Amino acid sequence: MISANELRPGKAFKWDGSLWKCTEYAHVKPGKGPAFVRVMLFNIETGSNVERTLKPELKFEELRVENRPATFLYSNADNFVFMDTESFEQHELTADFIGKPRQFLKENMEVVLIHADGRIIDCELPQHVVTSIIYTEPGIRGDTATGATKPAQVEGGATINVPLFVEIGDKVKVDTKEIKYLERVRE
Repeated sequence: MISANELRPGKAFKWDGSLWKCTEYAHVKPGKGPAFVRVMLFNIETGSNVERTLKPELKFEELRVENRPATFLYSNADNFVFMDTESFEQHELTADFIGKPRQFLKENMEVVLIHADGRIIDCELPQHVVTSIIYTEPGIRGDTATGATKPAQVEGGATINVPLFVEIGDKVKVDTKEIKYLERVRE
């Protein structure tokens, strides 16, 4: 059993006969009254997101999870196809299930599919990926002392903020969890 106090993003559990995954967690201690836990939960079976306020002592049945390596093969419309690298079984996941990191998926990229209770509950991309800038406005010469940034579109369609010196065609390292620029990569 796991209490609401022990929930963290990515933690899977069974509650009210459904499988859930915590996507956001906040422990709130107001000035008046008892502390409580505010969470955003993803229902694995229906694909819906709900926000709940829970008592910290509320108990859930924790799911035993298994991480399995997989390779991203291709996408068709809103579905993404992965191949388990151990069993060679193919799994098709929806864009909503994968979430925003799907914008960084490239063919043959190694990912981790997380299984619980006989089904896939999450798809983890590598923490950092290297991608190319396909569009950004040119930087203004001499405007670099402030650490200013500008929006840039990368392969896959994601838009991130980059420093002014980054240009079209540059390769950049991006954090897939926070979807933010880390550094420019020289080849």
